[in-house]
Amino acid sequence: MDRIVEKSLLFDFYGELLTRHQKEVYGEYIQEDVSVTELAGLFGISRQGAHDMVRRCEKILSGYEERLHLVDHYLKIKKMVKEIHRTAGEISPDADPSQIAGKVARITEITNDILEQY
Repeated sequence: MDRIVEKSLLFDFYGELLTRHQKEVYGEYIQEDVSVTELAGLFGISRQGAHDMVRRCEKILSGYEERLHLVDHYLKIKKMVKEIHRTAGEISPDADPSQIAGKVARITEITNDILEQY
């Protein structure tokens, strides 16, 4: 997964667990693509302080993911739903009934996996 997307997902899932100040600084960094130098100016802190804050937030958010796995579960479910969508799209009204039954069985299998795992 692209590192930028991963950071954004971590912030989306766990950002509310940061302090208000951390959330503001890291939110600007992730959501608005503000550089560390620009962060320093915006928040009246040193460039090194802004850099440390970004790294600290990344470590905190990664730590939450290591313990809770919410982003990982989200991505797995999203992949499974895409497969359900693709499989459903392959069902045509004039298809052989055995083909339709096979596709429905696959969809049922995927949904059962989702319900059992999550």
